[in-house]
Amino acid sequence: MAIELSAQVSALLKAGVELIPAIAQDAQTGEVLMLAYMNYQSLAITLETGRATYWSRSRNELWEKGATSGHTQKVISIALDCDGDALLLKVEQTGAACHTGDHTCFHTSLGDQ
Repeated sequence: MAIELSAQVSALLKAGVELIPAIAQDAQTGEVLMLAYMNYQSLAITLETGRATYWSRSRNELWEKGATSGHTQKVISIALDCDGDALLLKVEQTGAACHTGDHTCFHTSLGDQ
């Protein structure tokens, strides 16, 4: 049986948005770890299980963060932005957040501005 998003949560999301940008932030330090995308199903699974589950745009499939690498994200809280079209996940990160092996995906500086 598929896990579905509740009507209450669905009503908060911006209509017509299929993929929702989801920022993962370290719950302890506040460091931004990564940006991924969620669809309604991955958000529903995340809310149900407490494990960050995203939608892979390149593979066109759901993926639970760390299912193969062991670099998991335990979700502490999820907040929706004021427009209903972006999510902030505060997580407890185990291992690297980035597929490159770095702690954060935001490790490439474009210079000081």
